[in-house]
Amino acid sequence: MPIKNRFAETHAEITRWRRHLHMHPELGFDVDNTAKFVEERLREFGITDITTGIGQTGVVAVIRGRTDTLGRVIGLRADMDALPIHEQTGLEYASTIPGKMHACGHDGHTAMLLGAAQYLAETRNFDGTAVMIFQPAEEGGGGGLEMCKDGLMERWGIDEVYGMHNMPFFPVGEFAIRSGPLLAAADEFYLTITGRGGHAAAPHEAIDPNVAAAHVILALQTVASRVIDPLENVVVSVCSLHSDTDAHNIIPQVVKMNGTVRTLDPKVRDLVEEKIKKLVILTAQAHDCVAELDYRRGYPVTVNTDANTDYASDAALAVAGSVDSNTPPIMAAEDFAYMLEERPGAYIMLGNGDGATVHHPEYNFNDDAIPVGCSWYAEMVEQRMPLTT
Repeated sequence: MPIKNRFAETHAEITRWRRHLHMHPELGFDVDNTAKFVEERLREFGITDITTGIGQTGVVAVIRGRTDTLGRVIGLRADMDALPIHEQTGLEYASTIPGKMHACGHDGHTAMLLGAAQYLAETRNFDGTAVMIFQPAEEGGGGGLEMCKDGLMERWGIDEVYGMHNMPFFPVGEFAIRSGPLLAAADEFYLTITGRGGHAAAPHEAIDPNVAAAHVILALQTVASRVIDPLENVVVSVCSLHSDTDAHNIIPQVVKMNGTVRTLDPKVRDLVEEKIKKLVILTAQAHDCVAELDYRRGYPVTVNTDANTDYASDAALAVAGSVDSNTPPIMAAEDFAYMLEERPGAYIMLGNGDGATVHHPEYNFNDDAIPVGCSWYAEMVEQRMPLTT
């Protein structure tokens, strides 16, 4: 595999960084120690143009090439936060904080971008400016949006932005990408159905919200199967359902449920929201119940622009020798989408090999992927801003 030789040499060091981060996970925007670790490594590399506190706890570092005749600025992003999961890997470097773990590989993403920053600071073999973006709160907090609100793109004059995520069950060290929608928009809904409680032996004297809730759940499944074009990608999942009683002989007064909606097209997203609101309200009414729906828009679709997808693919090809450039869309969501709404760019997937999937208590980032991921980050800079002689 034609990785850059420097990353073969620093593989063990970067692995130590990754495992340190794995042992000390932090959630959301509360990644102060992780950000401090990142800043300390960057300063060790001789990088002095470092700004902290972007998007609350994000870190931005600037590496200037030997020349700047192109005047181009490339942003590279990695996420730093972990998940509220109790780790069950049994690893010697397992999380030291109960109820928190790096179950999505952000420890690996951060370590790989640090490795690339070390290499770029040493070599400066490019013409332009590379901006290293270490982002908090990807896991539901919208840290990418907060960094953009803090002027990330404008303040550093970023022209293009690129990101990477590990991909379980895909060969380690291989890449997958697609132009257009790669990851889904993620919306969520919170529904309260109110009836009239009563004795379970006299259901005719009550208005059972359980029955209404059951019909709502079934009706929601028709959104994907009967409302949306079968060629479109839509997921509607009810993920939580509970009433205001646990007794076996009481008809509840209230039933609550929540769930998620995933789409890949803005028009489909609008249509799904409109249909869900109508189905929920009218289905509850049909059972003499009242429905209150709180529908919240979340991360937008992650859309790779055509030209930048080609650039990312070229870099992957140079590193790995091959790339799946038409991988199917993934219905998970990613707040790198906010950065891609502000600047052209691309998001690429890096194989993590066999093992547990992300967001699983037995998941672990594959350290064998480190030299490949570092090489891709560096290759993006060197290919997009080649040093002229």
